[in-house]
Amino acid sequence: MIDIHVHLRKYPTYFRDGKQTYSTPEQLLKRYDELGIEKAVILPGGSPECMLQKQSEEEVIEICSIYPDRFIPFCNIDPRAMTNSPDAPLDQLISYYKSQGCKGIGEVCANLPFLHPLVQNLFKCAEKVGLPITFHIAPQIGGVYGLYDEPGLPQLEITLQRYPDLMFLGHSQPFWAEMSKLETPADRYGYPKYPVKEEGVVPKLFRRYKNLLGDLSAGSGFNAISRDPEYGVEFLNEFQDRLFFGTDICAPDTPVPLVGYLRELLERGKISEKVYKKITYENAIKLLKLKG
Repeated sequence: MIDIHVHLRKYPTYFRDGKQTYSTPEQLLKRYDELGIEKAVILPGGSPECMLQKQSEEEVIEICSIYPDRFIPFCNIDPRAMTNSPDAPLDQLISYYKSQGCKGIGEVCANLPFLHPLVQNLFKCAEKVGLPITFHIAPQIGGVYGLYDEPGLPQLEITLQRYPDLMFLGHSQPFWAEMSKLETPADRYGYPKYPVKEEGVVPKLFRRYKNLLGDLSAGSGFNAISRDPEYGVEFLNEFQDRLFFGTDICAPDTPVPLVGYLRELLERGKISEKVYKKITYENAIKLLKLKG
């Protein structure tokens, strides 16, 4: 298994209540050995909206150099970086980190609209360099982290149209909540439990845009495919070539229900071994150009 989405720190990191908020490499590897996860993509914490302190790409690259068979580095370029302008040469920064072994960009968490000129410049530069990008969607501006879009994800759709050669890994509650037609806009803030009576915009975007991929990590990704088990299986089978197993582990004890759920679907014959392998590691090998 290859985890497409995880966070860690070189040293233990604590929040206000004294609880550890990020695993160390050693803690995470112990957990992975228990879960049967072979490798992981490390996403640096890069935006002030969601970090007590920015994590440098250099820290992540160093961790990956110590454990090259287990960890894969991403860089996390904030849209406001360099000159805080829509013509900032972010492609130069991205190219540098690509030369240092980074296989993608993210998790982009700046609390700006998808169509903000700074964000669009980041996408343009990422497409130019040829690295995939993982984004977190926010349901509002202010008080949260993530790129903002309205219900129905119109800004994401315009972005998918503008950058057809840029691979986008979709993630977070407001993204995966739209597996189904929303009963109310507030459903974007959490984990809807009602069945998929009518398809939402996410499966429609998947059919329309081949550059949209699915990051199944965290409670949001798990909820997307488990809230309506029958529909979830249909979704996994239909988009088997564009879905990616992930955990979004931060703290050492972060729950990871997706591991057992995918194995259960395989054992029950709901998904084939071919589909299971694609989602759990083969798609990641292909997207990130890893050695199989």
